[in-house]
Amino acid sequence: MPLKISGAFLLLLPALLLLVALFIVPIGWFLSSSIAELGTWAEIWAEAEDVLLSGAVGRSLVNTGAIGLIVTLLTLVLGYPVSYALSRVRGAAFTAILLCIVLPYFTSTIVRTYAWMVLLGRNGLINQILLGLGLVDEPVNLLYNRTGVIIGMTYVLLPYMVLTLYAAMKAVDPRLMQAAEGMGATPAQVFRRVFMPLTLHGVVAGVLITFILAIGFFVTPALMGGPGEIMVAMLIEREVEITQNWPSAALMTVVLLAVTLTLYAVYSRFAEPGEALR
Repeated sequence: MPLKISGAFLLLLPALLLLVALFIVPIGWFLSSSIAELGTWAEIWAEAEDVLLSGAVGRSLVNTGAIGLIVTLLTLVLGYPVSYALSRVRGAAFTAILLCIVLPYFTSTIVRTYAWMVLLGRNGLINQILLGLGLVDEPVNLLYNRTGVIIGMTYVLLPYMVLTLYAAMKAVDPRLMQAAEGMGATPAQVFRRVFMPLTLHGVVAGVLITFILAIGFFVTPALMGGPGEIMVAMLIEREVEITQNWPSAALMTVVLLAVTLTLYAVYSRFAEPGEALR
């Protein structure tokens, strides 16, 4: 009996082949080569204990989690009002806001990071404005520390939060707010007791996808951070490129991949409004 292949599968086949060729095969080869270098399971277990219990890995995990949480909260606080405005306006205002969100993605992440480095430097525009207004007596250290990393990552990841929240807000039926107003609720009560609960699944999805991207970030922390802001992705790069300790890099990769896949499974649970409300 001939095997029937659906049209949907054929449409997905190029993307699946690309995923296998550029992600699954390289990761699998890297992990298998690293494990083969160690040899026995006893050596693998000993290496895992050394890596996971080392101070450098512990500090990088703490830094990664802390920076990821701060960036995620900042994108939520900044992105929710922007998404709300985007879901309410029409015409030229909608186009202008959407362009401000999407247009930066026509520029490389490295270029945008270097632009922030120019703005945040000791002689950068921000420090010049602060000095000119008399708010500070000397340039503020905004670069090569956690502040610079958070600012740069928040800027890069903000559109992911905004667009995720916007999709959830557009799915809310406006007649529900009209019904609440017709029953005597004030605009603040309508927003707090009707609109916000209906967009909660979007908040959860936006938080998860932003945090997933944040914990795997490399370019911005590497360029804008200092020695105290080493994240897991940076540590993996150092183990591969500098110390050439592939088994250690492979174990950290497995940990980061496991955390990412777990969070993605949770994200997929809240990606659809119907799933979140069941």
